[in-house]
Amino acid sequence: MIRPSAFTQEQQDTDVRAAYDAWKKDYVKEAGKDAATGKTLYRIAMGKTAPKVEVTVSEGQGYGMVIAALMAGHDPEARGLFDGLFLFAKGHPDKRTPGLMQWRVPLESPDGGGGTSAFDGDADIAQGLILAHAQWGKGGAIAYLEEAKRVIAAQLKGCIGPQSRLPLLGNWVASDGKKSNQSTPRSSDFLPSHFRVWAKVSGDPVWNTVAENCSAVVDALQKNHSPDTGLLPDFIINADPPSAAKPAGPKFLEGEHDGAYFYNAGRDPWRLALDGLLNGNARSTAQARKMAVWLRRSTGGDSGKIKAGYKLDGTPLPGSDYFSSFFSSPFGVAAMLDPEGQAMLDSIYGKARSTRQSYYEDTVNLLCLLAMSGNYWDSPAE
Repeated sequence: MIRPSAFTQEQQDTDVRAAYDAWKKDYVKEAGKDAATGKTLYRIAMGKTAPKVEVTVSEGQGYGMVIAALMAGHDPEARGLFDGLFLFAKGHPDKRTPGLMQWRVPLESPDGGGGTSAFDGDADIAQGLILAHAQWGKGGAIAYLEEAKRVIAAQLKGCIGPQSRLPLLGNWVASDGKKSNQSTPRSSDFLPSHFRVWAKVSGDPVWNTVAENCSAVVDALQKNHSPDTGLLPDFIINADPPSAAKPAGPKFLEGEHDGAYFYNAGRDPWRLALDGLLNGNARSTAQARKMAVWLRRSTGGDSGKIKAGYKLDGTPLPGSDYFSSFFSSPFGVAAMLDPEGQAMLDSIYGKARSTRQSYYEDTVNLLCLLAMSGNYWDSPAE
């Protein structure tokens, strides 16, 4: 891999600390006390101002737990923050599958909308617990590794297709549903580096199968639908068998761009690249590198030319002519796997180190900064 070359390691570490401190100030909110332990509860706010500042989603809790565990060397309050984030998540359980968090707090509607789970939120909650065990060990108020195993087991029960062995959009999806089913995953739920660790932690090789099935779907999409760019769609249909996978149509679940590279799939270069960076996985490396090489060639190595969403052929989406660190920084992690991508990586890092926008952008940007600066790690734990 390559690393940013325009800034020293000391400067990169300083950048990460500054980004973390700003993120913590803007988005970490106290949320009362845990009745059982007396610990302060924390949640990650979806914004800085009303109404979003009052809302928390499981995705944010998971991101926050991963960040807190990784930043313990900088923040003496990190363990208390981590414990409070996890206890808040545990205190808002999903209605269908014990062990998972409801995806939104407060619920979207009085009839319970928002009470079911979202795969990525619980995935990062489990990963955060594994990191916490590696960081702080046993003997605290929370048995991190045992809690991680509990969440992983709940994910397998409620959020993995029984035949497809692919992530479901959530545990609300019927495996044989007419529209959303076990062959309609979200590409940003393809987390092969997580799944390989889970196989070791849980002792269940099914997670290696899930990782390989996700990789097979990505291979098929890149071969058949984005041969020049490697870009992936937000939502996928017909993914069982993986070779038949194709992009979802407009308004499949969220909007007109459900079959495009948009605000879900924008995380894919980072998520896939981590498997190459952490595990040396050749398949994930090739997939992330394909996207990085296309980006380098299409922008001339200038991160300021990265658009906020693309069709799979690389055509910018309507209304995408603005800069967002959400779309830029994940490509920086993928660029670490492109031997010719030094200028692209340096350009992306140069913006990531100082850009501050909103909850989603700032949180993903911080996680990507941790990777680009060499401060990201994982652990299979014992």
